[in-house]
Amino acid sequence: MAIVYDTYQRDEAGRLLPLLKVDDPQRVVALHDGQAITAAQFVAHVERVAAQLPEAPAAVNLCEDRYAFLVAFCAIALRGQANLLPPSRAPQAVEEVMAAHPGCHVVGDQPLHPAPHRFHVLPPLPVDEAVSADMAWPAIPALQTAAVGYTSGSTGTPRANAKSWRSFHASTAGNLRMLQHVVGEHFSVVATVPPQHIYGVEMSILLPLLGDVQVHSGRPFFPADIATALEDMPAPRVLVTTPVHLRALVASGVNLPPLAAMLSATAPMSPELAAQAEQRFHAPLLEVFGSTETCAFASRRVTVDDRWSLYHGVHLHPQPDGTQIEAPQLDVPTVLADIVSLHDEGRRFDLRGRHADLLEIAGKRASLGDLTRRLLVIPGVQDGVVFQLDEADAIGVRRIAALAVAPGLDEHAILDALRTSIDPVFLPRPLRLVESLPRNETGKLPRAALLAMLYA
Repeated sequence: MAIVYDTYQRDEAGRLLPLLKVDDPQRVVALHDGQAITAAQFVAHVERVAAQLPEAPAAVNLCEDRYAFLVAFCAIALRGQANLLPPSRAPQAVEEVMAAHPGCHVVGDQPLHPAPHRFHVLPPLPVDEAVSADMAWPAIPALQTAAVGYTSGSTGTPRANAKSWRSFHASTAGNLRMLQHVVGEHFSVVATVPPQHIYGVEMSILLPLLGDVQVHSGRPFFPADIATALEDMPAPRVLVTTPVHLRALVASGVNLPPLAAMLSATAPMSPELAAQAEQRFHAPLLEVFGSTETCAFASRRVTVDDRWSLYHGVHLHPQPDGTQIEAPQLDVPTVLADIVSLHDEGRRFDLRGRHADLLEIAGKRASLGDLTRRLLVIPGVQDGVVFQLDEADAIGVRRIAALAVAPGLDEHAILDALRTSIDPVFLPRPLRLVESLPRNETGKLPRAALLAMLYA
């Protein structure tokens, strides 16, 4: 295996891959401040920013505006640097990432107070200046590390995962193939997720770079803002979001312009919410399955089929404690903690849960994901999560705990409702009512924040 991999590395070392798909310099890449940005104008912005970046091995990309992030992302890569994508914008998280990458700098689109060490604000990005008609279209070495993404910390300490430009090209080919099968070759994207998250990178940064796709530069949060952003974009429209954001959107009663599809990731989508969203917005709800380690590699439409379909070239190999994944974007196979069962000659699978999420108490089995789903379907529960504590009790059992957002209910009412659908050994004790869960920008729940809230 090592000999084959070494040969592959030598073959790839000198290969260049385009920074963006250019079949027309006037192709619209993004809508920024109400103005359409063409591929030619975008490259001019990238080259302007790249020329002003300091020498460094890497840069933390903290740009909040999606177009500014896109420009900085490509400028950093064009300078041969890696985009560092911290698990959050919190100063401590940024400092930890910088400490792990000595010599790096930080790029943002707005002044920060206090500012991180070696912080630089992007220069203005005017769209009314002339662009050369014979400009060169940039390319990046295939094996260059384009980004280092960090896991969310939902299962522990955030972990770094380097992504080469070749890997991003390969993963984006799978995402484009999946989406184009549903919505066609050309479409526009509005995303509620931050560009720093690997899901945000895949679906709102790489798609407009490597496909015939344009993206809205904002990150609308409130339902009315999402509706306005979608109105600004041409059809067919794809809304890139999460279960948490989608639940709020459905509950708001807001009207959206016609959608070609909704796309969700970062957490399991309940069939009930998927059906509500499709009925409310008259568009298919697609889910993608992946991780920071692998990028997306499977998809499904849960209202039609709860099994996942693998992308082209992806192969799964179930193991006792997880699943080995081979995919075009992976240089070597990767093992995830997800437990799956294969169907249809290995091209589809059922997700049985993560190895760490599977519970066995008193000879009985359950999964944290299923327990959380049962909590969320209780009338009056607006949000919630079930998780297992680290410490064992006096008889060696790690207790189950839960946090719930349920105005108008008390703990006893929730436990009584759970008793009708789960075995008593899996009832969460303690169960604590809270005003809101400590979700990050993509709706995930860092484990440290859950424990802190439980014991506060």
